[in-house]
Amino acid sequence: MIVQLMYLVAALCFILALKGLSSPKYARYGNFIGAFGMLVAVITAYVHGVVHNGLWILIAVALGVVVGIPAARSVKMTAIPQMVALFNGVGGAAAALVALAEFFSVPDTTVMFRLATVLTVLIGSVSFSGSVVTFLKLQELMTTRPVLLPAGQQLAIAAGVSSVALCALTMAVPNGFLLWLLVAVGLSLGVLFVLPVGGADVPIAISLLNAFTGLAVAASGYVLANTLLIVAGTLVGASGTILTRLMAQAMGRSLANILFGAFKAAPVVAHGEEQRTVKSGTVEDVAILLGYANNVVVVLGYGLAVAQAQHAVRELVTQLEKRGVSVAYGIHPVAGRMPGHMNVLLAEADVPYEQLKELDDVNPGITSVDVAVVVGANDVVNPGARDEPSSPIYGMPIFDVDRAKSVVFMKRSMRPGFAGVDNELLYNPKTTLLFGDAKDSLTKLLSAVKQL
Repeated sequence: MIVQLMYLVAALCFILALKGLSSPKYARYGNFIGAFGMLVAVITAYVHGVVHNGLWILIAVALGVVVGIPAARSVKMTAIPQMVALFNGVGGAAAALVALAEFFSVPDTTVMFRLATVLTVLIGSVSFSGSVVTFLKLQELMTTRPVLLPAGQQLAIAAGVSSVALCALTMAVPNGFLLWLLVAVGLSLGVLFVLPVGGADVPIAISLLNAFTGLAVAASGYVLANTLLIVAGTLVGASGTILTRLMAQAMGRSLANILFGAFKAAPVVAHGEEQRTVKSGTVEDVAILLGYANNVVVVLGYGLAVAQAQHAVRELVTQLEKRGVSVAYGIHPVAGRMPGHMNVLLAEADVPYEQLKELDDVNPGITSVDVAVVVGANDVVNPGARDEPSSPIYGMPIFDVDRAKSVVFMKRSMRPGFAGVDNELLYNPKTTLLFGDAKDSLTKLLSAVKQL
């Protein structure tokens, strides 16, 4: 009775944590409440299982501490999405391994037990291998563009059909070999599932895989007859599904198109940038453009995080505001590598949340904006997403900065964005390119504005 009561307390903490994370004002408290709930759950699990498994639990906790704390402290802000992908994959693998262990330790199984087991093993395996591939893409250890294997679509369909068949066979005839075969097919399905996903869509794949892991954990809760796992897994699965849907809407495309559109996509032909001209400017040129503007929109992206330039951009905005310039930060729903990436960076620099503007706040009045400054963003300002049906990111809502009176584009080089798509905005006569590290350029620009 006490165990179930403690699990109920932990479950309530998880629910309150999700509620807190829905608001920037209470997100920090939500994290603390969620961590407290997890502490309650771990202690309860240890006390409940100490008679038979106390030593193993302590070993698992020790390994988690040894690996988790150094990993969390050493990971940079720019690599948080990769860490999320790996941790998510580990969660799926853990659920699958638990289900396998229970299957081999329980002599007499019911139909529902077998169903929960095969679902946990399959979904957990897909989540693990798929998450590893998303990690490799985000870390740029492999190409971020869609990878289309010969007959890849047929292989994915075959793996999906095989997994369903193996689930049915294992339920009808409980067999360890069939279950291990299901693991292998599930791992293959996860890889085939994520490989065709392009760079700009990888965060959505991570969110969906996170939902898969939640479902695997919920199913493992049934295998272990653990109510808390069922509740926690369901919460993760539901929230991950909602987030995936919202992100797909932010991309302006259906989830099916994002996940499977690459199978039908035509090869992207990049424009020969050596044959095209761009207009580059100096820090002084841009300082004059900004210092005498009436209103400015600053659109931020992943490059800002890489350069750790959030404090520099905030200082520049503050200086412009002292000169009477109206400035807003444009934050795209999928800017960076995961939802909220830019929000967290700007919160570190004490940027008021009210200054962060979304697409619907900026685009209606973009034609009256004197200067649109793009810092570290690329795909979210690419006119091809609006104007070129052949573009892999076509249909994704963007900031229409090309319709502003003038554009300042800060870039290290002419390299395309994470989606690997050339950006026509670079060649727009309105656009002035300011090459260099974002933090260094913003710092020099701040000094130049002060001297006006």
